[in-house]
Amino acid sequence: MQFDLEAVLLALPILLLSLTAHEFAHAWVALKQGDDTAYKQGRVTMNPAAHVDIIGTLVFPALAIASGMPLLGWAKPVPTNPANYRNYKRGDILVSIAGVCANAILAVFFALVALVLFWALAATSGAASDTLGIAFQMALYGVIGNVGLIIFNLLPIPPLDGSHVMYHMLPPDAAASYRQIYPYGFIILWALVLTNALDILWPVIRGISRVLLAPIGIPLL
Repeated sequence: MQFDLEAVLLALPILLLSLTAHEFAHAWVALKQGDDTAYKQGRVTMNPAAHVDIIGTLVFPALAIASGMPLLGWAKPVPTNPANYRNYKRGDILVSIAGVCANAILAVFFALVALVLFWALAATSGAASDTLGIAFQMALYGVIGNVGLIIFNLLPIPPLDGSHVMYHMLPPDAAASYRQIYPYGFIILWALVLTNALDILWPVIRGISRVLLAPIGIPLL
C-alpha cells in the first residue's frame, strides 16, 4: 500500500466535519425529542473535540483514504435514553436518521461548492488556480465522503443507524429476534471491513456522487 499523504491531508478535515455534523444532529434531535442525555454530556455541539474517536475518526479513515478505500469512519456514539422520548418509536427513528440527514445536506452543499469552484477554475490561472484546485478536490471529497457515510450508516447492522429503523419496521416477533444480534454488531462490522465485503458499497457511493456532480459535466470517480 502506497501511503497518499496529500489525500489524507485534504480528505481528513472534511471527514471530521462530516462526522461532527452527523453526531451533532443525533444529539440535537434527541434533545428536541425530550432526551437531554447527550446535552448534559456536552454533545450538542459542532466542536469536533466532543465527538472524536481516535481510531474511527482519525486512524481508520487515514488508512482508508491513503489506500484508496471509500472515505468512511465513525465518531463516538451519542448517548441517548429512548425512555425519555415523548414518543418512543417516533423519537428513536428521528434520532436515528438525523445523522444521515445532516450528511445529505452536506453532500448537496459540497456538490454546489464544487460546481462554483469548477466554474472559477475555468476563469483563473497561476497560484489562484492551484488554490482553487485544492479547494475543488476537498469539495469532491465532501460529496463522496458524505454519500459514503449515508450508505454506510443505513446498513441494518447494529449499532449503525439503519439497525434502529429496521427494528421498528419489523413485526414484533421478528424485531425481538433481530434485537438478539445487537451484541454482535461490532464483530459483524469488523468482519465485513477485514474481508473487504464493504467494497460492494463503492459502486452505490460512486453512482450517487456522480448524480450530485453531474452539473459539472466532466467524468469523475
